[in-house]
Amino acid sequence: MSKSTATHATQRNRPLSPHLQVYRLIPTMLMSIMHRITGGALYFGMLLIAWWLIAASTSEEWFANAQWILGSWVGILVLIGFSWALFFHLLGGLRHLLWDTGYAMEKHTATMLARATMAGSFILTALLWGVISFVAA
Repeated sequence: MSKSTATHATQRNRPLSPHLQVYRLIPTMLMSIMHRITGGALYFGMLLIAWWLIAASTSEEWFANAQWILGSWVGILVLIGFSWALFFHLLGGLRHLLWDTGYAMEKHTATMLARATMAGSFILTALLWGVISFVAA
């Protein structure tokens, strides 16, 4: 009817399911998490872009306020973060598209693509903002 205390004690010390501390974070895991986070960030970034477009179509005063906010150092940091999230999510989507065709499924190749996605997103963001600062000057 009831289990012995020895059986109870051994069951209590065993994990019930794999825990996150068991796993070592690898690049493909990090890219999966970051892809989801950047997807959410892009949602809110698009709301910001929509607000800017609505301000531009409403009046000069609203547009000037939007430009002032987005032109501040905080606004520029938000826009840089938005553009990085956009490039990261784009490259991650291309990586998944490549996987859908059956290519780059090997562990080594997937890890290499994960690192290339991260590096490429930073490079494309730097190039974009380099062009923007060159044109604005």
